This record gives sequence, C-alpha cells and structure tokens, in this order.
Amino acid sequence: MALKITEKDLAGITVLVLLGRVTLGEESNQLRSLIKDILAKGKTRLVLDLAEVSYIDSAGLGTLVAGYTTARNLGATMKLANLTKKFHEQLNITKLVTVFEVYGSVEEAAKSFAPAV
Repeated sequence: MALKITEKDLAGITVLVLLGRVTLGEESNQLRSLIKDILAKGKTRLVLDLAEVSYIDSAGLGTLVAGYTTARNLGATMKLANLTKKFHEQLNITKLVTVFEVYGSVEEAAKSFAPAV
C-alpha cells in the first residue's frame, strides 16, 4: 500500500497522520518533501502520527531522521506518536529511541510542546 498522509492542525501544532508503508522510493520522498514544505511555511511544531504505518524500512527511518534534523536546524521540533509495537522495537534496536521524542498519543505529544508565544 502506498503512503497516504493527512495534514491536520491541532491548536497550532501540525499533525501528519501517516497511513501505509514508509519505504525507499516514492513514499519516503513524499514524506521528506512534505516535512520540508511544512517547515518552509514557518510551522515549527510537528507531530507524526504513526498508528497506521504498516511497515517502515531503513530508508523510511532515514527519512524520519532527515526530517528531524532539518526541523532542528530550522528551530522547529518534530515528535512521534502512536508507534506500533514493531516500529517501537525498530527504534530501540537502532537506538533512534534516544533521538526522537516518542509519545503514546497525538494528544500527549501536543501537550508536551510549550505554549505558543
């Protein structure tokens, strides 16, 4: 299944709901481009909802790291929410769990942001 991404606004926080697979090729390119576009619009608070991601490969992980790095370099913050058990295991194995802020729900991730100034 191709990757479908829905963009939502939650009290000034941009939430990207991902559905499908994040893999090498069109899917990871699509996600990378969307994150760059959002950051280019000056949006600095981003949450990726990964509840419906059925599979993520190393290229997909690379895309998340690249998005995180780009966000940090621009003074923005990207957080992950609703990880599947398998994806959580992948983050633990790769030690990326120490890089990303991971939350059990989008609401928890949204509450973790400091109030907008």
